[in-house]
Amino acid sequence: MELSHLPFVAGELARGAWVTVQITLLSAVVALVLSFVFALLRLSPLRPVRIITAACIEFLRGTSALVQLFYLFFILPLFGISISPMTTAVIGLGLNFSSFGAEIVRSAIVNVSQGQRDALRALDFPPLVAFRRIILPQALPFMLPPLGNLLVELLKSTSIVSLITLSDLTFAGASLITTLGDQTLIWSMVLLCYFAMAWPLTRLVAHYEQHHTRYRQIGSR
Repeated sequence: MELSHLPFVAGELARGAWVTVQITLLSAVVALVLSFVFALLRLSPLRPVRIITAACIEFLRGTSALVQLFYLFFILPLFGISISPMTTAVIGLGLNFSSFGAEIVRSAIVNVSQGQRDALRALDFPPLVAFRRIILPQALPFMLPPLGNLLVELLKSTSIVSLITLSDLTFAGASLITTLGDQTLIWSMVLLCYFAMAWPLTRLVAHYEQHHTRYRQIGSR
């Protein structure tokens, strides 16, 4: 590839990377909201609700994220439901990753001692107030590191959206190869772009985990 093509390549990859960032952030919001919804439903006192929610989570976890995207993008239009590639990506990835986030959130909530939850009920705290002011602040330190790791995995998994014609970073790389050739250089640049986006997140999660570990050690003395 000629050096004169580098500005064009860099611009195309930057546009693709921006699409990847948008998909990651929007999907993360959907996944986070659904993670809390699924987690709270899994903790419902009603057994049928727990069973149905667990079945939905297992289905989402046990099926391919790519096939889920294909289903939303190719099958739903057959029933008269057409959604854009961006919306498909956000909903599909958000649903898939919420099934993993739900267990993280549920485990963190359960980690708050049963004694405290019993005391809140005995004091007749409204459930929403008790959750927001007492339980959630204690559960957050346990759920944030694994949720951060899940965000990194979500970022890397966005590459599959290129298969539903979304012009993300991977799609941009493939298009450049078709136009200019030189697979080695372009795919190397794509790899570096993904690393540049993921590395700050991994460092942030690692820093928080170290800080939280020291805090727990001090608190346990």
